Amino acid sequence: MSGPSAYLDHAATTPMLPEAIEAMTEQLGLVGNASSLHAAGRRTRRVVEESRETIADALGARPSEVVFTSGGTEADNLAVKGLYWEREPRKRVLISAVEHHAALDPAHWLADSQGARVEPLEVDELGRVHPDTLRAAIARDPDDVALVSVMWANNEVGTVQPVSVLAAIAHDAGIPFHSDAVQAVGQLPVSFAGSGADALTVSGHKVGGPMGVGALLLARGRTPVPVMHGGGQERDVRSGTLDAPAIAGLAAAVRVAVRERQAHARRLTELRDDLVQRVREAVPDVVLNGDPADRLPGNAHFSFPGCEGDALLMLLDAKGVECSTGSACSAGVAQPSHVLLAMGAQASAARGSLRFSLGHTSTRADVDRLIEVLPAAVERARRAGLS
Repeated sequence: MSGPSAYLDHAATTPMLPEAIEAMTEQLGLVGNASSLHAAGRRTRRVVEESRETIADALGARPSEVVFTSGGTEADNLAVKGLYWEREPRKRVLISAVEHHAALDPAHWLADSQGARVEPLEVDELGRVHPDTLRAAIARDPDDVALVSVMWANNEVGTVQPVSVLAAIAHDAGIPFHSDAVQAVGQLPVSFAGSGADALTVSGHKVGGPMGVGALLLARGRTPVPVMHGGGQERDVRSGTLDAPAIAGLAAAVRVAVRERQAHARRLTELRDDLVQRVREAVPDVVLNGDPADRLPGNAHFSFPGCEGDALLMLLDAKGVECSTGSACSAGVAQPSHVLLAMGAQASAARGSLRFSLGHTSTRADVDRLIEVLPAAVERARRAGLS
């Protein structure tokens, strides 16, 4: 590798914020189980409960609504599976066709092993679920709908969903609504109470916190059946000894990300718009995917005609530019993006796409490096595709 490097994969994971590192480091090495009654246990419990209050305050929730998990995937599993089991014998699961696999795969597991009927909610060419689409889906048999799940903002193309409108439609029919807000927190205004959602997924390493910790915001009155059984530490819906250092880091990251969101989003939007313009100038036939305006501030997702996304990614990586072919959880799998296919893209375009995502450490130099190496990488990827 020659020249400067550029990390353009913040949607996969973003570097920890200094405040999160400090909060987490303070707790490392201190003994104490938050479930123990002695002094060390009470000290650890205080850290957990203060962190719970911090997250609730930042995200418009009650502290009692914050259920700590090991990350976004566990939170999605608890929401989708747990709400489905809570609502049995209802069988219909309405879920957007562009969800992250952390929500899609639990739904399909329910279909394969539990008799659920998963019904994908179609999206338009920008990746958005229209309210009328949800209304029509519910109307086909409202009494048999177990839950609705639509993410706040798409992790691949960045399109923002009308979550509060969709939640209201679900509630009008008495149906619980879950939203994966992993990508939205810190980039968009997120209020649990304001959204009307019954369950909301948050992940630490997407907002500048540590990996391996997250939360499910769970409205009072909702009692999903646990996915894991044990001590019932979190409202009797999630068992497991709480990781106090990681929880402290998560709380610090959420607090800072929400506090600085407006300035952060403004800076990222300017940087992203510059990236989009310069990529279009460098590769004139490139296609920008997702909503051109109502999208995550740090997201720029392109299809490069004549290229295989994996090949282009590796060529850029060799030049110090780190990005993604879409969802990091499916990177390296040679298949078209299910998100782009649901948006109506051809399989060739879906395979030839890359996501450049910006975060709190991103600078103009990162964009400069991308533009410096992109044209040659695209040309080489196209030649390889023709051979």
